[in-house]
Order: sequence, then C-alpha cells, then structure tokens
Amino acid sequence: MRRRSVVLAVLALSAVLGASTSAGAVADKRGDRPLPGYSVDNPPMAPAVVDGRESRVLQGVHEHAAYTIEVPPRWNGDLVMWAHGFRGETRVLTVDPPGYGLRQRLLDQGYAWAASSYYANDYDVRAGVLSTRALTERFGRVVGKPKRTYLAGVSMGGHIAARSIEEYPGHYDAALPMCGAIGDHQLFDFFLDFQLVAQDLADVPAYPIPDDYATAVVPRIQERLGLTGTGTGNELGTQFRDVVVNLSGGPRPGGEAAFAYWKDFLFGLAGPDGGGTLAQEPSRVATNVGTDYSPDSPVNVDASVRRVRPAAQAARRSHALTQVPAVTGRIDVPVLTLHDLGDNFVPFSMEQHYRADVSRHGRDKLLVQRAIRAAGHCEFSDAEVGAAWDDLVRWQRGGPRPAGDDVRDAATVADPAYGCRFSDPAAYATGTRRLFPACP
Repeated sequence: MRRRSVVLAVLALSAVLGASTSAGAVADKRGDRPLPGYSVDNPPMAPAVVDGRESRVLQGVHEHAAYTIEVPPRWNGDLVMWAHGFRGETRVLTVDPPGYGLRQRLLDQGYAWAASSYYANDYDVRAGVLSTRALTERFGRVVGKPKRTYLAGVSMGGHIAARSIEEYPGHYDAALPMCGAIGDHQLFDFFLDFQLVAQDLADVPAYPIPDDYATAVVPRIQERLGLTGTGTGNELGTQFRDVVVNLSGGPRPGGEAAFAYWKDFLFGLAGPDGGGTLAQEPSRVATNVGTDYSPDSPVNVDASVRRVRPAAQAARRSHALTQVPAVTGRIDVPVLTLHDLGDNFVPFSMEQHYRADVSRHGRDKLLVQRAIRAAGHCEFSDAEVGAAWDDLVRWQRGGPRPAGDDVRDAATVADPAYGCRFSDPAAYATGTRRLFPACP
C-alpha cells in the first residue's frame, strides 16, 4: 500500500532459538520458518495467573506464520481465535494477544485462545483466513480438539473473521468482528470517493494519483474548499463534508465532528499505484461507477465527478478467496459486531453494507450490531468489548439473541441519542468521546 501503509500502525520455540528468529534460521521442517523476505518477532510471553495458577503458553511457527497459544489451568474445552488488524508494509511477523482486557477475561472464564501473525502482511485477508484456520488445526494437535471455536477480530481482522465463517462453514461457532472492514471492497470505494469528490468540487483533477499528490495537489484542494488547518470549509467544503458524512454512514451523532477529525488523515492515504500485489495495492478493487453522491448542490457531483472502474476487475467480481476478498453475508453462526460511529478510517457504513448483505440471504436473525459513540478507529472500552463477548457466548449457547442497534433506518441513526445504548458511560472522558454530546 506504499504511502497508505505509513499511517497505520522465534519464540518459545525461542527457548532454543532466542526471542527473535529471522527467515531461514529455524529448523528444516516444512512450514516452520517464515516465507522468504519475512522474519518473526514473537518474544516469549509470560504466562497469565488464573486463580493463583499460571497458564500454559505455547509459541512457534506453523505454516510460515508465527503463533501464540495460551491455555488456562482449568480449560473449559473451548477456543477463541484472535485476528489482528493491518500491519502495513513491514516484513516482520508479529503476534497480538486478544485486546481490550479479553486475554485475562477469556482465561478467567476457562477459554483457551490462539493468535497468528499470518504468513504475510499488507492488506492480505487471504493470509489471515488461511493462517488462522491452520492454527486451529495446530491447536487441535498440540492441546486438544476444542468443543467450540470462536473467532474475534479487529479492523482487517474483522474482514478476516467475516470471510472465515463463510469460507469454512461449520468450523467456527460464532464471530465477533470489531471495527471491521466487513463491507469488503466498499472500504476502498470510500477512500476513492473521498479523493475524487474533493478533486471535483475543488476543480483540481488529479487521477490517477500523481507522485506529488500529498505535497502539491492536496494543499490546493484544501485551500479551494476552505479546509486548510482548522478551517471548517466554505460552501464547497461544506458540501464535501456532507457528501463524506453520507458516504460514511449517513447523518448521525458526531458525523460532522468525525469529518473534521479524519479529513487530513484521509487525504494522506492516497498515493500512486506502486506495483506489486493486490494486497500491497488494494485500491485496485475500488470503483465509483454507479455511486450516487448527495447532496447535489451547489455542485451536481454525480454529473461532474470522474468515474473510475476497478483496475482489478477480476478480483472485484470474484467470489474466490483473493487477497482482498468479497464478503457475501451468507452466515450460519451468530455474529455480533461493534463499530465506532465516527470512525472514518473503516467507516460506520461498513456495518450498513454488511447488514444489507446478510439481509439479502435472509440471515438477519444471526446478526447483532452495536454502535459506539467514539470517533477513533477501534476505540472501545474493555467494558464494551467484554459485554459484547459475554452476550455473544450466551447467545451461541442457546440464550436469548442479544440486543443491538438498527444500522439501516436513517431516522434511527440520525437520532441524537443513537449509540448511547451500548456506549460505556465511564469512558466518556477518554479518547474522542467528547466529540459527541453526553448521553442522557
């Protein structure tokens, strides 16, 4: 992803090899080393303490991906797979434990967990899907076959979770995608829309994106739209803001504040195609052909904006497990999602696209979605994630379907109190939450 990746953010087998193992330095068994060009950084993880006893930690490399497994002293027989988010261009493979206090929560509840680095970085959802599935099989061999396997993921990991339950029906028992790119290709459509609409309104055509886009083109666009520095925009800038709000989920609490919070970041995502794989340039799947932009005043953007077809048309149309695969919404297990209302990096509209996909297949009863009143990306409190996890498990085990938010009805989403139901009031003083009025 070249310039895009800038913004984002062996092992205990290392008892023998040391905390960091580079490609080719491990043993000669197939799959126990990273792919050429990659190295692994997965230092030994100290066991957690559960009821006064230490957990069991296993680390290694399997099918070219680093992994960590942790099993509590009294394992309940269930496994939780954790799918991390986008790593960018780095060729160092790293492993994350479950975040938001989930690691300790899972262990205290008796669950084992496992997390993979995936065998590749960049925006490679296929690597995440395959490596995560391979690690479940590894877990079955070194620990034992789990009774149930749950899947939780953040950001790109949400895309991985959503595709995994479709790719392997019957393998996972429930999923918790958080701040996920579950609208699949529409994420990259949104990034394209942002640049093309800004260029159109500013009358600064710049597509394909040139090398000097960030330094020479973007400042001209921002000046013409009145968006330089802390500027809130002139008439054209206001229309641009309103178009972006509509594309990112529609009028909703914090929508205008979220635009101001994210606009400079989103301008910075664009850069020329640097060649390489689809995972390195996922914007190739993006298109705005057929996109309806609103409002259409003072400029009728629909009539004047440049229309771009996907450069990777075969990948856009494919239902195969590509590096940037489609998510169909054909789910057969309970799925509970969390998403920040003001997230414009992986926008709230992802939830609306996913709901539409699930509804198309008549699977609405298997999906619950929750909106959180924050503008950051994956900005959740431990209490919000913990409650979602507990509700999902209770539901999967035969309990009632949890409560959620309606993401489809425009009037509901625009209500000033939308998102209050599942937002943690104790977290209001943190992060970006003060961009939203306090809930009653």
